[in-house]
Amino acid sequence: QRELVESGGGLVQPGGSLRLSCAASQFNLDYYAIGWFRQAPGKEREGVSCFGSSGGSFTYADSVKGRFTIIRDNAKRTVYLQMNSLKPEDSGIYFCAARGQLRRCGFSPDLYTYWGQGTPVTVSS
Repeated sequence: QRELVESGGGLVQPGGSLRLSCAASQFNLDYYAIGWFRQAPGKEREGVSCFGSSGGSFTYADSVKGRFTIIRDNAKRTVYLQMNSLKPEDSGIYFCAARGQLRRCGFSPDLYTYWGQGTPVTVSS
């Protein structure tokens, strides 16, 4: 059974950095779109960053542009989310998601077939 496993979350002070990992060992990343989402308490799940399959585009939410970077390591079948200059409003549970044969990725959760369990991120002093 295919699964995604997130890790790397934790508590960090404002202005700090974290690197999240999404282990996708059963996925050939060339053929899958991968998205990072987050959900804060009482709020809807929102897209943060994604890349499309087959060399498709990379996309970032406006709220994280210039601060977050999505990194794909095909050999390790792992996708990272490097988060810099973190703000309290970046807090939430971060999820990765996958969808096969989706060249143009997007931020609608309904686009994605597979989801991880999430890793919590808290930005607080």
